Amino acid sequence: MRLRRKTGSMTAREKRFCELYSAGGDAPAAAAGAGYGEPEKAGASLLSRDEINAEISSLYEKRLKNAKQKAFAGYERIAFGSVNDAVKLLFEDEGFRTDSEGYDLFNVAEIKRPKEGALEIKFFDRLKALEKLEQYGHEEGGGSSDFYRALIGGIKDGDEQE
Repeated sequence: MRLRRKTGSMTAREKRFCELYSAGGDAPAAAAGAGYGEPEKAGASLLSRDEINAEISSLYEKRLKNAKQKAFAGYERIAFGSVNDAVKLLFEDEGFRTDSEGYDLFNVAEIKRPKEGALEIKFFDRLKALEKLEQYGHEEGGGSSDFYRALIGGIKDGDEQE
């Protein structure tokens, strides 16, 4: 005898399907990963249910919010992060090391060693990072956009005086 589930409730396996589907967008692969037999049939069947689609939509929204938060944190690191470890690379006595373990090079966009033997380090643009932070604050309706706008204005004014 099969027990009937309440409409709107999901099993752990169905929730796992939703997680896998929201991560990859492949219904048969998500159904197989969640342990369903006949994954193509199960995937199509699961996607026809409203509560499954609602859960997938919720997971998509959470992933998007998380990605935005990571991007914001990355822009903050570029805008305000230290370049000390990159400068250490420039002045190391034993020359350029190929293992960068232990160095924080998040702000570094490119490292080159031209034929002359010098070391060139190109950093990500801090002003662009600040502009992205300001844009993000404006989109989110946060008060931080005024802070970033003033900061960017101060930097641009300083550039014009040089």
